[in-house]
Amino acid sequence: MSADEYFCAKGSLKIKGVEDSGIKKKKKKKKKDIEKQMEASIRRETETPSEPTSSTRTMTQAEHRFMERRRKMEADRILKKASKTHKEKVEDFNRHLDSLTEHFDIPKVSWTK
Repeated sequence: MSADEYFCAKGSLKIKGVEDSGIKKKKKKKKKDIEKQMEASIRRETETPSEPTSSTRTMTQAEHRFMERRRKMEADRILKKASKTHKEKVEDFNRHLDSLTEHFDIPKVSWTK
């Protein structure tokens, strides 16, 4: 057996009759370029004057009341959760489990005993 019997083409496969496939890989952007773009956009945002434009919308009285009530409810919820210790939470959970029906208990298999 000679070495010419087994031929293997090395490199990428090419389509016959086509000079260039036209597919090229995109170059990845370096982090430095991205950081520079971010800094530039931040500078642009801070340099623009903060004048109210026609697209800015003011909140109605009902929206103000809703937001205020939502903040109060959230604060109450946080205080309620923070007021109990871990031990009290476990005791409440155990009481809740005791109050549940025994629907999920394993039923008795034999009726003769």
